[in-house]
Order: sequence, then C-alpha cells, then structure tokens
Amino acid sequence: MVRRIPRRYFIHEITVEPYRDESSTGPLYGPPVTVRCFLDEQTRAVRSPGGEQVTSTSTAYADLGTEAPALSRVTLPGGRKTTVIQAKRRDGKGLGTPNHLEVQLE
Repeated sequence: MVRRIPRRYFIHEITVEPYRDESSTGPLYGPPVTVRCFLDEQTRAVRSPGGEQVTSTSTAYADLGTEAPALSRVTLPGGRKTTVIQAKRRDGKGLGTPNHLEVQLE
C-alpha cells in the first residue's frame, strides 16, 4: 500500500515554474503549475546538490509526482519569489511511511 501525506494537510498553494535549461539570454522555465503543499517557512542550513552549505528559508512538502527540479522558480502564497535549492524524494516504498517530495527553497 502506497501511503501519501493526507490531502487535508496540503493547506498552501505555491506556483512552480520548472527549470528546463540555460539559453544565451538566461534560464529557461516550463509553464507555471499550481502545487498544493504544506509550506514550512523556517530558516535552516541545508546542502545544495553541489555539496555547499546554503540557507533555506522555506520547505514545501508535496506529492511525489510534483516536478520541481533544482533552480526552478517558485512563487510563495505571499507573492515572494524564490528558487529551488533541491528536491528530495521521500519514498518509503512498502514501509508504510508518508511518501512525499521535500522541496528546499532559498
């Protein structure tokens, strides 16, 4: 049985523009997608995909199917724009844990 975080806990909505690539004029993003999530606006130190210690100001917890690769642009409920540091899959497979995507934001 695959367990997810219950929908009733996804009380926030963020807008994610998935990072696609770089061009000669700057980053390229996919179309904006509204994502229901639980948003924890707490500052903490995290590691970037490159191994550097950086500061995350918010963490969004969403369904595993959410697309939010590193460098994606995110708009928070209050209108603040931020960038994805990294997205971590929390998939317990058959262990009965609540599977989700942890999106660490600048």
